[in-house]
Amino acid sequence: MTNVVVFDYGTGNVHSAVKALELAGAHVTLTSDRRRALEADGLVVPGVGAFSAVMQALTAVRGDEIIDRRIAGGRPVLGICVGMQIMFEHGVERGIDTEGLGEWPGTVTRLDAPVLPHMGWDTVSPGESSALFRGIEQERFYFVHSYAAHAWTLDVMPPFPKPVLTWSEHGQPFLAAIENGPLTATQFHPEKSGEAGIRLLSNWLGTLHD
Repeated sequence: MTNVVVFDYGTGNVHSAVKALELAGAHVTLTSDRRRALEADGLVVPGVGAFSAVMQALTAVRGDEIIDRRIAGGRPVLGICVGMQIMFEHGVERGIDTEGLGEWPGTVTRLDAPVLPHMGWDTVSPGESSALFRGIEQERFYFVHSYAAHAWTLDVMPPFPKPVLTWSEHGQPFLAAIENGPLTATQFHPEKSGEAGIRLLSNWLGTLHD
Protein backbone atom coordinates (compact mmCIF):
# COMPACT_ATOMS: atom_id res chain seq x y z
CA MET A 1 0.00 0.00 0.00
CA THR A 2 1.20 3.51 -0.82
CA ASN A 3 2.43 5.44 2.22
CA VAL A 4 1.41 9.11 2.29
CA VAL A 5 2.12 11.77 4.89
CA VAL A 6 -0.33 14.64 5.32
CA PHE A 7 1.94 17.36 6.66
CA ASP A 8 0.56 18.62 9.96
CA TYR A 9 1.90 22.14 10.51
CA GLY A 10 -1.13 23.77 12.11
CA THR A 11 -3.18 24.80 9.08
CA GLY A 12 -5.33 23.12 6.46
CA ASN A 13 -8.14 20.58 6.38
CA VAL A 14 -5.83 17.88 7.65
CA HIS A 15 -8.39 15.41 8.98
CA SER A 16 -10.64 15.55 5.92
CA ALA A 17 -7.54 15.17 3.74
CA VAL A 18 -6.49 12.08 5.70
CA LYS A 19 -9.94 10.53 5.34
CA ALA A 20 -10.14 11.26 1.60
CA LEU A 21 -6.69 9.80 0.95
CA GLU A 22 -7.60 6.67 2.91
CA LEU A 23 -10.75 6.29 0.82
CA ALA A 24 -8.53 6.66 -2.27
CA GLY A 25 -6.47 3.69 -1.09
CA ALA A 26 -3.46 5.13 0.73
CA HIS A 27 -1.95 4.35 4.09
CA VAL A 28 -1.91 7.83 5.65
CA THR A 29 0.09 9.33 8.51
CA LEU A 30 -0.69 12.80 9.88
CA THR A 31 2.57 14.23 11.19
CA SER A 32 5.16 16.99 11.01
CA ASP A 33 7.97 14.51 11.68
CA ARG A 34 10.83 15.34 9.33
CA ARG A 35 12.01 11.79 8.66
CA ARG A 36 8.54 10.45 7.93
CA ALA A 37 7.74 13.41 5.69
CA LEU A 38 10.95 12.91 3.72
CA GLU A 39 10.62 9.13 3.39
CA ALA A 40 6.92 8.82 2.50
CA ASP A 41 5.91 7.81 -1.03
CA GLY A 42 3.93 11.04 -1.23
CA LEU A 43 3.68 14.23 0.85
CA VAL A 44 0.44 16.22 0.95
CA VAL A 45 0.61 19.90 1.94
CA PRO A 46 -2.85 21.31 2.68
CA GLY A 47 -3.36 24.98 3.44
CA VAL A 48 -6.20 27.36 4.35
CA GLY A 49 -6.27 31.01 5.32
CA ALA A 50 -3.87 33.80 4.46
CA PHE A 51 -0.76 33.15 2.35
CA SER A 52 1.45 34.86 4.95
CA ALA A 53 0.04 32.86 7.87
CA VAL A 54 0.50 29.56 6.01
CA MET A 55 4.10 30.42 5.14
CA GLN A 56 4.83 31.40 8.73
CA ALA A 57 3.37 28.16 10.11
CA LEU A 58 5.15 26.05 7.50
CA THR A 59 8.60 27.57 8.00
CA ALA A 60 8.22 27.38 11.79
CA VAL A 61 8.48 23.58 11.52
CA ARG A 62 10.99 23.72 8.61
CA GLY A 63 8.40 22.42 6.21
CA ASP A 64 9.88 24.60 3.48
CA GLU A 65 13.13 22.61 3.70
CA ILE A 66 11.28 19.29 3.59
CA ILE A 67 9.27 20.27 0.50
CA ASP A 68 12.33 21.61 -1.31
CA ARG A 69 14.37 18.53 -0.50
CA ARG A 70 11.64 16.17 -1.69
CA ILE A 71 11.15 18.01 -4.97
CA ALA A 72 14.90 18.24 -5.59
CA GLY A 73 15.07 14.47 -5.14
CA GLY A 74 12.09 13.78 -7.41
CA ARG A 75 9.86 12.76 -4.49
CA PRO A 76 6.16 13.53 -5.07
CA VAL A 77 4.44 16.43 -3.31
CA LEU A 78 0.78 17.47 -3.58
CA GLY A 79 -0.22 21.00 -2.54
CA ILE A 80 -3.88 21.83 -1.86
CA CYS A 81 -5.50 25.31 -1.96
CA VAL A 82 -3.09 27.70 -0.21
CA GLY A 83 -0.75 24.71 -0.24
CA MET A 84 -0.70 25.26 -4.01
CA GLN A 85 -0.35 29.03 -3.80
CA ILE A 86 2.75 28.96 -1.59
CA MET A 87 4.62 26.98 -4.25
CA PHE A 88 4.91 30.25 -6.20
CA GLU A 89 7.48 32.99 -5.56
CA HIS A 90 5.14 35.51 -3.97
CA GLY A 91 1.64 36.01 -2.62
CA VAL A 92 0.09 39.48 -2.38
CA GLU A 93 -2.87 39.85 0.00
CA ARG A 94 -4.25 43.18 1.25
CA GLY A 95 -1.14 44.95 0.08
CA ILE A 96 1.21 42.55 1.87
CA ASP A 97 3.78 40.85 -0.37
CA THR A 98 4.89 37.55 1.20
CA GLU A 99 7.70 35.41 -0.15
CA GLY A 100 6.57 31.90 -1.10
CA LEU A 101 8.56 28.71 -1.58
CA GLY A 102 9.63 29.71 -5.09
CA GLU A 103 9.23 26.26 -6.63
CA TRP A 104 7.45 28.04 -9.50
CA PRO A 105 7.91 31.62 -10.75
CA GLY A 106 4.99 33.98 -10.41
CA THR A 107 2.77 35.80 -7.93
CA VAL A 108 -0.57 34.82 -6.40
CA THR A 109 -3.00 37.76 -6.42
CA ARG A 110 -6.66 38.55 -5.78
CA LEU A 111 -9.20 37.33 -8.30
CA ASP A 112 -10.81 40.09 -10.36
CA ALA A 113 -14.39 38.94 -9.89
CA PRO A 114 -17.69 40.58 -8.85
CA VAL A 115 -18.24 38.08 -6.04
CA LEU A 116 -15.55 36.80 -3.67
CA PRO A 117 -14.68 34.35 -2.37
CA HIS A 118 -15.05 31.95 -5.26
CA MET A 119 -16.92 29.33 -3.27
CA GLY A 120 -18.66 26.19 -4.43
CA TRP A 121 -18.55 23.62 -7.20
CA ASP A 122 -17.05 24.54 -10.53
CA THR A 123 -15.75 22.97 -13.72
CA VAL A 124 -12.14 22.81 -14.83
CA SER A 125 -10.40 22.49 -18.19
CA PRO A 126 -7.71 19.81 -17.77
CA GLY A 127 -4.53 20.07 -19.76
CA GLU A 128 -3.77 17.54 -22.45
CA SER A 129 -2.43 14.20 -21.15
CA SER A 130 -3.36 14.99 -17.55
CA ALA A 131 -2.89 12.00 -15.26
CA LEU A 132 -4.62 13.77 -12.38
CA PHE A 133 -7.95 14.19 -14.19
CA ARG A 134 -7.96 10.89 -16.08
CA GLY A 135 -11.59 9.73 -16.32
CA ILE A 136 -12.93 12.78 -14.47
CA GLU A 137 -12.37 15.51 -17.05
CA GLN A 138 -16.02 16.63 -16.97
CA GLU A 139 -16.47 16.59 -13.19
CA ARG A 140 -16.93 19.58 -10.88
CA PHE A 141 -14.67 20.32 -7.92
CA TYR A 142 -15.10 22.36 -4.76
CA PHE A 143 -13.37 25.75 -4.52
CA VAL A 144 -13.04 28.21 -1.62
CA HIS A 145 -10.62 31.04 -2.42
CA SER A 146 -10.24 34.72 -3.27
CA TYR A 147 -6.66 34.52 -4.58
CA ALA A 148 -5.04 32.48 -7.33
CA ALA A 149 -2.20 32.24 -9.82
CA HIS A 150 -3.29 33.76 -13.13
CA ALA A 151 -0.30 32.98 -15.33
CA TRP A 152 2.32 30.31 -15.94
CA THR A 153 5.78 31.54 -16.89
CA LEU A 154 8.07 28.58 -16.18
CA ASP A 155 9.75 27.46 -19.39
CA VAL A 156 10.55 23.75 -19.06
CA MET A 157 12.97 22.38 -21.62
CA PRO A 158 13.57 18.75 -22.71
CA PRO A 159 14.40 16.21 -21.42
CA PHE A 160 12.09 17.36 -18.62
CA PRO A 161 8.40 16.72 -19.32
CA LYS A 162 6.20 19.67 -20.16
CA PRO A 163 3.97 20.71 -17.22
CA VAL A 164 0.26 19.93 -17.51
CA LEU A 165 -1.84 22.99 -16.65
CA THR A 166 -5.53 22.85 -15.74
CA TRP A 167 -7.54 26.08 -15.78
CA SER A 168 -10.82 27.30 -14.34
CA GLU A 169 -12.51 30.69 -14.38
CA HIS A 170 -14.13 33.02 -11.87
CA GLY A 171 -14.18 36.57 -13.17
CA GLN A 172 -10.95 35.71 -14.96
CA PRO A 173 -9.00 32.54 -15.85
CA PHE A 174 -6.82 31.07 -13.12
CA LEU A 175 -4.75 27.93 -12.60
CA ALA A 176 -6.90 25.24 -11.01
CA ALA A 177 -4.22 22.53 -10.99
CA ILE A 178 -0.63 21.96 -12.05
CA GLU A 179 1.24 18.73 -12.75
CA ASN A 180 4.96 19.50 -12.94
CA GLY A 181 7.23 16.50 -12.43
CA PRO A 182 7.17 15.49 -8.75
CA LEU A 183 5.19 18.60 -7.77
CA THR A 184 1.42 18.53 -8.21
CA ALA A 185 -1.07 21.03 -6.82
CA THR A 186 -4.77 21.89 -6.89
CA GLN A 187 -6.43 25.22 -6.09
CA PHE A 188 -9.67 23.39 -5.27
CA HIS A 189 -10.17 20.97 -2.39
CA PRO A 190 -10.22 17.34 -3.58
CA GLU A 191 -11.01 16.26 -0.01
CA LYS A 192 -14.26 18.27 -0.23
CA SER A 193 -15.09 17.30 -3.81
CA GLY A 194 -16.97 14.06 -3.15
CA GLU A 195 -16.43 11.07 -5.41
CA ALA A 196 -14.63 13.15 -8.05
CA GLY A 197 -12.11 14.28 -5.45
CA ILE A 198 -11.51 10.72 -4.27
CA ARG A 199 -10.90 9.61 -7.86
CA LEU A 200 -8.49 12.50 -8.39
CA LEU A 201 -6.53 11.53 -5.28
CA SER A 202 -6.53 7.92 -6.48
CA ASN A 203 -5.12 9.11 -9.81
CA TRP A 204 -2.38 11.00 -7.97
CA LEU A 205 -1.56 7.93 -5.86
CA GLY A 206 -1.26 5.96 -9.08
CA THR A 207 1.54 8.25 -10.28
CA LEU A 208 3.69 7.90 -7.16
CA HIS A 209 5.50 4.79 -8.33
CA ASP A 210 5.72 5.66 -12.02
